[in-house]
Amino acid sequence: MAAACFSAMFFVFHVLIFNLVKGESKSCPKEFNCGKLGNMSYPFSEFKKPHCGLSKIDCNTFQYPKVELEGVSYNAYKKWQWVNGIDLSDSILEGYLANRSCKSFERNLSFPNTPSVSFGVYNNITLFKCMNGSSEEIGDYFRRYENYSSCDGFNLYYHKPGTGRSHSIPAGGLPASCSIIRLPLKYQSPSEPAPTDLFDLLTSNFTLDWEVSKDCSKCFYREGQCQSDSKNDFFCSKAAKRKLGLILGIVLGGFFIITICIVINIICNCKKSNRKFSNVLPRSTPSEPSTQSYELDSGFIGVPVFSYAELQQATMNFDSSRELGDGGYGTVYYGKLQDGREVAVKRLYDHNARRKEQFITEIEILTRLRHKNLVTLYGCTSKLSDQLLLVYEYVPNGTIADHLHGHKVMDGSLTWPIRMKIAIEAASALAYLHASDIIHRDVKSNNILLDQNFCVKVGDFGLSRLHPTDISHISTAPQGTPGYVDPKYHECYQLTDKSDVYSFGVVLVELISSMPAVDFSRRNEEINLSNYAINRILRCAFDELIDPLLSFQSDAEVRRMTTLVAELSFRCLQHDKDMRPTMVEVLETLQEIQQHGEFKDDKKMDCDGNTKDSVQVPLSPESEVDVLLKKLNKFPTSPNSVTQLWISGSSTSTT
Repeated sequence: MAAACFSAMFFVFHVLIFNLVKGESKSCPKEFNCGKLGNMSYPFSEFKKPHCGLSKIDCNTFQYPKVELEGVSYNAYKKWQWVNGIDLSDSILEGYLANRSCKSFERNLSFPNTPSVSFGVYNNITLFKCMNGSSEEIGDYFRRYENYSSCDGFNLYYHKPGTGRSHSIPAGGLPASCSIIRLPLKYQSPSEPAPTDLFDLLTSNFTLDWEVSKDCSKCFYREGQCQSDSKNDFFCSKAAKRKLGLILGIVLGGFFIITICIVINIICNCKKSNRKFSNVLPRSTPSEPSTQSYELDSGFIGVPVFSYAELQQATMNFDSSRELGDGGYGTVYYGKLQDGREVAVKRLYDHNARRKEQFITEIEILTRLRHKNLVTLYGCTSKLSDQLLLVYEYVPNGTIADHLHGHKVMDGSLTWPIRMKIAIEAASALAYLHASDIIHRDVKSNNILLDQNFCVKVGDFGLSRLHPTDISHISTAPQGTPGYVDPKYHECYQLTDKSDVYSFGVVLVELISSMPAVDFSRRNEEINLSNYAINRILRCAFDELIDPLLSFQSDAEVRRMTTLVAELSFRCLQHDKDMRPTMVEVLETLQEIQQHGEFKDDKKMDCDGNTKDSVQVPLSPESEVDVLLKKLNKFPTSPNSVTQLWISGSSTSTT
């Protein structure tokens, strides 16, 4: 009997130890070496441990490590050290593109859909692939898109990069015969000619960036594994607990078996009936290790939560006739709540980890900040809702872009005094953000709204980032709108508050020129308005830059003020960020220009709707320049500065 007990004990120990070793083999290292790429970590995993990540890497290949994403294999040839980025190449797509084969459009950039990690490609193009012979309504559906029809069996619809048009799914969803393809896009320098053929826009090389969610990071560094349940909600599987459970199981199991053997021996020695004691022997079933589920809060502190049905009713089921605009991250609709409030409802396109982060970021920023020139947030839907919706105050008078080169341009309401007022209020809002350690990261004329009194409301904080004052920059993959992105940020992946200053410099040029930030009808090297403006300012060709409808030639006040604003924009657009002023200095300079350039008999209206008479400050051209030079001399001197040159020219022209 004793031998049988010890045999059973040996068998149980063997099984438990085998399971422990098996559990050890499933443990996931924090990092693993991957040859030319160096050390890699989650969300990537070695091929032999696929359970440790979302994407497998074969590090033992002859030339390049192979990365597998949603069943497609890519060559990995460079890892970025200061950001979560890796350079990949699709060798199959490379062959198709070289032969200009329509098989290129059988490829697609596709990444794991998970709340743990959000993947992205900075340069990519969205194509809508529609099969031939489908409904005639397809042409009307994509009437504003470019059409590539040289492939048998299907047509491709897309927007050229740099046009500022959204690649979002049109209202109402895609027709049944159409599907979405995303392919890598070549980086296009402003000095290069714009490609006209679709194949010339595409490339097989791209940079993949990723961002691990906060919940996943906590889980990963606590020896857990980031997983998703059947509803694609995040939960943390505690691998460490399972390992501890196995160890405890061995110890307790051994103790239990030894106890049984002792009891049986006692029973045998005492020659008592086993049946008599059978009812007092405890029965025990091992319990399964528990997993902890991390639920997302259904609302936000201090922010009203709207139901999807309520906002659906307010926008007439998100009717296309109520669209106020769209961008890279969501469509904005006009709505009217049951309490009578007019609202703007932004619906984010994709409900994934990155969009959810932008959703939360915008809410956190707008609830912690209070400024008359920042848009007001009324509320949002729950983070657990199927649709991520943000509800803002309705700002009825469109954007700066609408009035400068959009559908409101013909009403001529944006006179120079109003433009000057807009510049000051927008600068005030951005200076306030920077003082609150916030970088907007998407400053552009389409994100500066105007109310009926032409008071500014800066909006769209989905890309914004907290920038603590004790660090010089934030390392992050460049995001923003073409024509406004700081070139230094694009080159070095280093985001600072001076990146917003550069973007605002482009807005200043728009205000004095009425030109769009990107225009392919201009010369190749001047497609970006910043390059166009710098060229004209360096040559003192202000008559080619400043909108003639502002009376630049006939009104001396306008001529002096617009020229001064041009110089300020020139400083904001310096390639070296250290040569740019701060937003506070930009604001002070604009106020100085306005103070010494008020217009006679001009009624000004403040943001509370009150009118007040302008105060005329009679200064000679020379004294005005002296005052402004004192302000401008606070800035670091740029080697390209033309301050003295244009000031002398401006002073001469106004005598």
